[in-house]
Amino acid sequence: MSLTSVFRPDVLAMHAYVVQDAAGYIKLDAMENPFTLSPALQAELGQRLGAVALNRYPGTRINDLHAALRAYAQVPADHGLVLGNGSDELISLLAVACAKPGAVTLAPLPGFVMYEAFTKQVGMRFVGVPLTADFELDGPTMLAAVHEHRPALTYIAYPNNPTANLWDDAVIEQIVNAVGDNVAAGHPGLVVIDEAYTPFASQSYLQRLSKHPHVLLMRTLSKFGLAGVRLGYMMGRKDLIEQVEKVRPPYNISVLNTEAALFALEHADVFAQQAEVIKSERERLQAALANMPGAKAYPSQANMILVRVNDSAAVFAALKARGILIKNVAGLHRLLANCIRLTVGLPAENDALIAALADILREPLNLPSA
Repeated sequence: MSLTSVFRPDVLAMHAYVVQDAAGYIKLDAMENPFTLSPALQAELGQRLGAVALNRYPGTRINDLHAALRAYAQVPADHGLVLGNGSDELISLLAVACAKPGAVTLAPLPGFVMYEAFTKQVGMRFVGVPLTADFELDGPTMLAAVHEHRPALTYIAYPNNPTANLWDDAVIEQIVNAVGDNVAAGHPGLVVIDEAYTPFASQSYLQRLSKHPHVLLMRTLSKFGLAGVRLGYMMGRKDLIEQVEKVRPPYNISVLNTEAALFALEHADVFAQQAEVIKSERERLQAALANMPGAKAYPSQANMILVRVNDSAAVFAALKARGILIKNVAGLHRLLANCIRLTVGLPAENDALIAALADILREPLNLPSA
């Protein structure tokens, strides 16, 4: 009998999340903000972090971060706010808090892999509903799944990862209302709108949040420019947020993370300018890809672009050989066959990417006939 048999069989069958080694590469694989702080801001932040009491557990300074996030994100005054070590932890906490016997999580696929991963880790059942061939929500199938499975959690990424698109608002509202109908019929469920990429999107769900008491809105500072700080936040009706707060580990946000986030929010204009550059570079990349015979780039409202090619593994390897690291997402879902995901980088990094892809993607794209 192996010692590993102490672990659950489903855990033994899982695969750990793997991060690519990016040392020495132009790193365009993880949807990070490519900008670093200016030397002056680095020095200022260094002084502040150096003065933090590392010998003490996090204290009331976290209240200042709550207030700063409320102001920055325009959280409604009557709504609660909970912080997580990245939005990943918030997804995990929701799963823990909602893992009643028979409970279901529902989400479109392909989507953010952690919705399914955390659902299964707590023993909940995950139901994935495939998107359409052009990566839009399949409204009728989603609605049927909501009525059949009565999910405790329904995730709607806005925009979606890895497809980068904003889904049709009318379909989203139909799904939100369908879950609301379940609630009214005595089958409680929450809709979680995941706005991880809101700095680059043209729309937000925030203005509609108060209309739907069963909707929670989740965001992160990772795409804002603080991927290394690991800070996510979620807002919603106070009594709902309070339940998530109960399963949040104490001191989950470190004093260093708290101070770094406060510093960044004080300089939000700098990060907003960076987002504008990234959006402009995204359009430049899209225009360049449109002229490459071997590429089909899909619409993007995030800091990434999904591209279908003839051979995603070969393109990944060819770019890596040129010192550029991207993400081959073809294995995530059948709809992503031969798809790669490109993070929008600095202008010089995007120049290198465009030049490499123009050389690699010369052969016309072989798309299956309709």
